[in-house]
Amino acid sequence: MSGGAAGTPRIGGDLVVETLRALGAETVFGLPGQHALGLFEALRRAPDLRLIGARVENNLAFAADGHARARLDAEPNGPVPVTPMIVSTGPGALLTLASLQEARASSVPVMGISSQVPVAGLGGGRHGYLHELPDQRASFRGVVKSTHVARTASQIPAVLRQAWTSAASPPFGPVWVEIPQDVLLAPATLPPITSAEVDVVRPAPLPDLVAEAARLLSAAENPVILAGGGVVRAGARGQLRELAEALRAPVLSTFGGKGAFGWEHPLSGQSWLEDWHSTEFMADADVLLVLGSGLGELSSNYHRFTPRGRLIQIDADHGVLESNHAAVGIHADLALALDALVAAVPRRDADGRAEAAVAGLRGRIRERIGTQRLDTEQRLLADIRAALPPGTPSFWDMTILGYWAWSAWNPDGAPIHTAQGAGGLGYGLPAALGAAAAAEGPVLAVSGDGGAMYGIAELATAAQHGLDVTWLVVDDGGYGILREYLTGTFGHTHATELARPDFAALAGAFAVPAVVSSVDSLTDDLGAALRTPGPSVVVLPAVLRMFEPTHLEDA
Repeated sequence: MSGGAAGTPRIGGDLVVETLRALGAETVFGLPGQHALGLFEALRRAPDLRLIGARVENNLAFAADGHARARLDAEPNGPVPVTPMIVSTGPGALLTLASLQEARASSVPVMGISSQVPVAGLGGGRHGYLHELPDQRASFRGVVKSTHVARTASQIPAVLRQAWTSAASPPFGPVWVEIPQDVLLAPATLPPITSAEVDVVRPAPLPDLVAEAARLLSAAENPVILAGGGVVRAGARGQLRELAEALRAPVLSTFGGKGAFGWEHPLSGQSWLEDWHSTEFMADADVLLVLGSGLGELSSNYHRFTPRGRLIQIDADHGVLESNHAAVGIHADLALALDALVAAVPRRDADGRAEAAVAGLRGRIRERIGTQRLDTEQRLLADIRAALPPGTPSFWDMTILGYWAWSAWNPDGAPIHTAQGAGGLGYGLPAALGAAAAAEGPVLAVSGDGGAMYGIAELATAAQHGLDVTWLVVDDGGYGILREYLTGTFGHTHATELARPDFAALAGAFAVPAVVSSVDSLTDDLGAALRTPGPSVVVLPAVLRMFEPTHLEDA
């Protein structure tokens, strides 16, 4: 129960904490601020709600993102794990924007709760408050899924429930709630909130559209499936496999959809979507079924993909339907839609054609990569994968090894999460810390030395909370991927070479164990770190290269 010692009145902040607990929150990520004092006093009085801090608000929001993803991995068919994050007004709130952009692009259910200036300062009223913005809420409208404001204490439970429902309804996404400082501090006259039911609406597919999709797929001679992140978010892996095996349809996965389909399954075309062989494989399908993907830049080989057959697109976000290609568009929760399709299509006999086509695709890609002298990069990915204890999730920053992982990482039994939704730097460590607050075992974070500097302060958070995260920092002396982009485009680079600290010594200053590894010793060093409870850092000095995708002229 919230509330202070005998005689201490409950306040608006207590209503926030009580409602979050009633909605199902067990962990809150928060960073105090002057206008948010009422929230943090209420959190102090609620020992059953765990508070995880951070040193910078954008990292706090990444941590909430990682926590929500880890809980989705753990219970893909359970209650949607909305993760609350609490910050203060103005500068603190605005620092979360880039992180919330990632949550929105990747459909992650995060609830941002911010204090606001007193009610008198809202809506063009009294001015001159510290941290005041002309319209703070407007800064978030184009970034999050929905925004909400509680202007009185009585509005708090309803507003939080509305926001929670929005975050948890397919397509999942971050939401934003604002509550003025004086409302958070004012006495609460409502009784304690102990229950709050949420009515999440899962859009069901229209029967006529399911029938049309089933007709096209049943008649197709060469159907192919592209599985996006929507399949993972909907917990629809089982239904996807059942449909693919019924249709004998090869399955390729987007970078956000990694893990949706078994990596070594005979029908798995894996996720080499930047390779022209994969692009043409999808384009050659007489019916391409796109599940939970908008066929955006990274999923369409930078918009060079052009389907030559019919396209069926199913997504919980109706706004992406036909946004890039003409299709039979079906607005639906992926689990419900796949259930309906599995029931509607006949099972085909396995004649080996689809398996042979998939084997040919994987062989052509493997042959192409094999000519590029990238043994070190492929070895490192294999060594990292081998070092992970079973089920260990990993969180990857925007770094060369992370770009490799998009295409080449085998996610079976070891969930992988990347910042490829919005593409911002600094995701790896704070997201892994958030996941560690939900996980029972170790979590791996992978960053380059450039991206590592965005989150270096969170080593203090890792130490303070004893979070079981091993952070692999690949130190190549700069922004490696941008170095490659600039050099590839102009023949030289600029502003990519960086002064950086001794990462191992810096970790030691936070009392976090660290080791400087090598390509030859990485498996042993990383494995030892992952087996040791608590935070640790492994530094790998290495200059890596990206693979060169196959393009039309090379195929």
